[in-house]
Amino acid sequence: MFEKKVIIWDLDNTLYRVTEEFGHRLDETMAQVSIGELGLDLDFETALQKVKESFAKYRDGGEIFYRDHGISIEDFYNAYHNNVPYEEIIPYDGLAELLEKLTTEQYIFTYSSHSLAEKILKKIGLYEIFKGKFYSVEDFGSFKKNENADIYFDLCKAINHKPEECIFVDDSYSNLEFAKETGMTTVRLFYNNNSSKDKEYIDYAYKGIFAFLEAFDENHKCNKRVG
Repeated sequence: MFEKKVIIWDLDNTLYRVTEEFGHRLDETMAQVSIGELGLDLDFETALQKVKESFAKYRDGGEIFYRDHGISIEDFYNAYHNNVPYEEIIPYDGLAELLEKLTTEQYIFTYSSHSLAEKILKKIGLYEIFKGKFYSVEDFGSFKKNENADIYFDLCKAINHKPEECIFVDDSYSNLEFAKETGMTTVRLFYNNNSSKDKEYIDYAYKGIFAFLEAFDENHKCNKRVG
């Protein structure tokens, strides 16, 4: 894995931590836009419960609204991402310095809209590292990251690398399944004790990004010593 040419990072809950508190704020945002901007005839607490149910069942907080309430996925996507409280994100200390030291080519592929991704990267101090090297699902005419492998092939074409040359790092195992279908090496970041490394499409699992970077750095040091 460590000799691959490219690392493709997920953004949310990978290059910054979605804490329990921030995750709840995101769920609230989805509930608020579904009833406030998109006109769903539900009270807030019911809408919020549906968001949580939807994520638990579909790994997508909006899916239940598309399926059961006829809300346009594009309308939901845009309303949600225009209202994400990204200012509340807490950056990782020291992450920028570690990423800058990597000699491996790096990109970002995120579910977040392109404009929101830019705001988040500036907030967490990583924009200069990834300027011109981050992609949103919407850049490929999609509003999902965990539907099929096509969007991952499109990403590889955009960055001009074969899937077999890439490491894909994400906290969501549902995304890694489709990345693996393309031939990418997959790395899951986990935060409690739910590594899911028993799944056949997860090649490696690390407890957070710093554990992965430590292993990556140590491997390269070993190769230099052997060389």
